Amino acid sequence: MKIKTNILNTCILSGVALMLTSCSYTGGNQGALSGNIAERVYVAPGEQDDYYAFLSGGYSGNLTVYGLPSGRMFKEIPVFSQFPTSGYGYSEETKPLLNTSHGFIPWDDLHHPDISQTNGELDGRWIFVNANNTPRIARISLETFETEEVIEIPNSAGNHSSSFVTENSEYVVAGTRFSVPVPQRDMSIDEYKSNFKGAVSFVSVDEESGHMDLAFQILLPGFNYDLAHPGRGKSHGWMFFSTYNTEEANTLLEVNASQNDKDFIAAINWKKAEEYISEGRFREIQTEYAHNIYDERTHTATSTMKKTVKVLDPADLPGLVYLLPTPKSPHGCDVDPSGEYIIGSGKLSASLTAHSFTNMLSAIENEEFDGDAYGIPILNYDDVVGGVVEQAGLGPLHTEFDGRGNAYTTFFISSEVVKWRLGTWEVVDRKPTYYSVGHLMIPGGNSRKPFGKYVVAMNKITKDRYLPTGPEMEHSAQLYDISGEKMELLLDFPTHGEPHYAAGAPAELIAPNSKKFYKLEDNDHPYAVKSEANTRLERDGNTVHVYMTTIRSHFAPDNIEGIKVGDVVYFHVTNLEQDFDVPHGIAMIGANTSELLIMPGQTKTFRWEPDKVGVWPFYCTDFCSALHQEMQGYVRVSPADSDIELSWSLDGE
Repeated sequence: MKIKTNILNTCILSGVALMLTSCSYTGGNQGALSGNIAERVYVAPGEQDDYYAFLSGGYSGNLTVYGLPSGRMFKEIPVFSQFPTSGYGYSEETKPLLNTSHGFIPWDDLHHPDISQTNGELDGRWIFVNANNTPRIARISLETFETEEVIEIPNSAGNHSSSFVTENSEYVVAGTRFSVPVPQRDMSIDEYKSNFKGAVSFVSVDEESGHMDLAFQILLPGFNYDLAHPGRGKSHGWMFFSTYNTEEANTLLEVNASQNDKDFIAAINWKKAEEYISEGRFREIQTEYAHNIYDERTHTATSTMKKTVKVLDPADLPGLVYLLPTPKSPHGCDVDPSGEYIIGSGKLSASLTAHSFTNMLSAIENEEFDGDAYGIPILNYDDVVGGVVEQAGLGPLHTEFDGRGNAYTTFFISSEVVKWRLGTWEVVDRKPTYYSVGHLMIPGGNSRKPFGKYVVAMNKITKDRYLPTGPEMEHSAQLYDISGEKMELLLDFPTHGEPHYAAGAPAELIAPNSKKFYKLEDNDHPYAVKSEANTRLERDGNTVHVYMTTIRSHFAPDNIEGIKVGDVVYFHVTNLEQDFDVPHGIAMIGANTSELLIMPGQTKTFRWEPDKVGVWPFYCTDFCSALHQEMQGYVRVSPADSDIELSWSLDGE
């Protein structure tokens, strides 16, 4: 009864007939209300899930890993935010990953993950994510599930239409949400129109190492760039960006950026861009951005500040960019697995527009243009549209595909997932969500080979679904089985932060390559010690380096004397374990940092500045053995003018 009441409330709030249609679903024996449905998401003890799901953590700044179909959360991967659980962003080795041209920025708003691809199929090597606030792209290893690289994106602000990979991971793209002066300078905001620019960035990815490099930027008109999708198959070599605010308003955008019946999808021929770069037809402009790389052998990140970027101006470079009129304030910009259809989801339109890539090429060849915007040709809407899904719902946002000719679109206002057919443009099913769904994800749905078993809907509002937790609740994801003609709701599960998008892959693609521990013989950290015999302390003025090891269940050394008030003490701790899932932690009283969590074979460092005389304990923070509680030690801190020499011991030696 309670569930029916909640659904009815949602229907009333929508106030539209279509919503009422979507809410005709009343539970009964369908979806999660049916007892046997639970069996289809139950993963028995000792058994494992079929899929990994990587959900963006939004304002948490991190990426979360879940199993499907169980919805169990496995891990939170720190990326753009300091993470006391593991010491990420606190340890000396990982702090450089959060360096930017604005200094150390230990937080961001992570939006869109995308898994690396080869020949348009997921290859399970890396996952790329974007920082929306201080524009950055990060690469995470799917072998270690750790952040390995972060590159800042200059000339950009609100890095929203990111990060999406081309079908051989040639590039990760990063499009700006806010157009800004390029280069940045002091100027009146009233001069926005025609003076602000929207930079879209093409970040190259090394095929072997995955290392990124900002290859070039294209300076587009001063619109807002929302989402992006690479071409697939026949449209490989093109990238598509949805735009809004083609009015170029700079105040009260909820009104002023909703004037035009159509905005655009910008179609960029990046193969042509490569030609122009090779011909030297670019400008190199001064800027500043950080490039941070983590070295797995030294377990340490380094940060390099770069000063220039190559820029292409489409007004001077024919064939580089075309504009496809798209109703109205489009958000989603999604390409079907064949590469033929580019789906534009106008937030303020009840219909979905599918542009035809074939028609687009024909219109370009025939130069059938409907004017231009700052020198960029605008194509005729009727010439490029391939089909329209009429009156599909209210507030369309994002579309994914199941590989069987079906598409699935989320509708924020009418709170539903709608299934429709490519080519016939008919709606074949719809299911409600609870409530106000944003993105959805089919594992591989952003590639040429979707795994069309499940779709995950990521909802913005969770009220009434779980036990209340004060004024705010975690956001909600819902799992649907899409293997049949009709979608079936299987499961609700809470998510962390605000997921904006997700990526998924079969477990068999990733799990076999997962690293179990770091080999000690490969540890090239300059402060590593690979046996207790080499543990020691070294003083250089008021700086003291502690070369320490951990192994079940003690530290070496565990008693330290000769530290003075005013010293700067670096604890370099190497975990000697060579066994899966046996990290050790260390925390020091009064240290202005988090604990460290050190993986088997890894070395990490924290800095401690003792400010009081005394004998101060440290201890292991991660339960590691039956004698974990005994895993502790002491540091004696003497006055600054003390003449007590450094000494250390283990077992009284």
